[in-house]
Amino acid sequence: MTRDRFFAETPFFTEEHVPLAEGVADFVAREIEPRADGEGRDEDEHFREMLDLLAQSGLLGYAVAAGGDAQPLDTRALCLVREALAYSSAMADLAFVMQGLGTYAVKLAAPEHVREFWLERARSGKSIAAFALTEPEAGSDVSSIQTTARRDGEAYVIDGRKCFISNAGVADFYTVFARTGTRADGRAELSAFIVGARMPGFRVRSRTRLIAPHPIGEIEFENLRVPAENRVGAEGDGFRLAMRTMDTFRASVGAAACGMARRALDESIAYAKSRKQFGVPLALHQLIQEKLAVMQTELDAARLLVYRAAHLRDAGSPHGPSLTRAASEAKLYATEAAGRIIDEAVQIHGGQGLVRGQPVERLYRDVRALRIYEGTSEIQKLVIAREMLRE
Repeated sequence: MTRDRFFAETPFFTEEHVPLAEGVADFVAREIEPRADGEGRDEDEHFREMLDLLAQSGLLGYAVAAGGDAQPLDTRALCLVREALAYSSAMADLAFVMQGLGTYAVKLAAPEHVREFWLERARSGKSIAAFALTEPEAGSDVSSIQTTARRDGEAYVIDGRKCFISNAGVADFYTVFARTGTRADGRAELSAFIVGARMPGFRVRSRTRLIAPHPIGEIEFENLRVPAENRVGAEGDGFRLAMRTMDTFRASVGAAACGMARRALDESIAYAKSRKQFGVPLALHQLIQEKLAVMQTELDAARLLVYRAAHLRDAGSPHGPSLTRAASEAKLYATEAAGRIIDEAVQIHGGQGLVRGQPVERLYRDVRALRIYEGTSEIQKLVIAREMLRE
């Protein structure tokens, strides 16, 4: 990983963030990069190896904060860690962020004894977390969730299924969103619950193979009884908790995209300097220079949007763009720009860019999902326009 001056040259960071960025970069180069290529490996095994490394390093504490609103997550630290991890390994980035995604609602609203138990286990890597929202008929349209939870004495009985759940099959517990009623406008009243993977009535229906290694699949609940104390927040708080989770972590998806794009750019510069065509290095051809210039400019713009959004969230500033709009702009632009940058990196590498296992080939597969999960690019545009019209 090349030394990066961005964190020292931009105004979004505190004195603690710059050494953190440098320390994470050193850790990634030393521990993650030698293990980044998972070609031919069992993806669950690869995931657990990355999670163990992150737990030993103490970095999981930047994804899993202490409980309650009084101790907010450091969004800038979350983003810079994701960017550094994604530079080398999408699997390490996934292992890191899922501990946060799967516990953020728990941090905000679970009963104190339940909250502290699961947050400590997630921070230490003793338990693997997952976030279970999406269903076969409810992706972007959360109001269409069909999984139900009905009160039965001191428990809730959950029935239904979820799909495209990251960490399905490896997670020890899931933050599950289920319908507990219907609002006056006909939309679902959602509530959140902590469901352990060993609870009777829980099963993994299937594992899903994606274009890049990623533990993900479909889970099912059949007459699953969960103690009422495992409800996160009050009945009906589920939608609010899901959206707060998305708002908090959305900019960090852009940070992961920036990490992938930065790696693609570094690989492209190195290749263009060493590869000769027509008697001179590729880097001396003006069309290659044009590609590199646009790639660098798009990367800089993406990083500025990402860390502006993270800075606004950490500052809690009521001024300037709304936090929701800033996060959606960051996610939209950074993921779309990363796709373009990595595509150009493959083009610069020519045939070598298509060889299985080459860094830019791996990045080409890894980056595609970022424009879909945690809100598609199309949904981000709708969010941005909605927030603009409200201002």
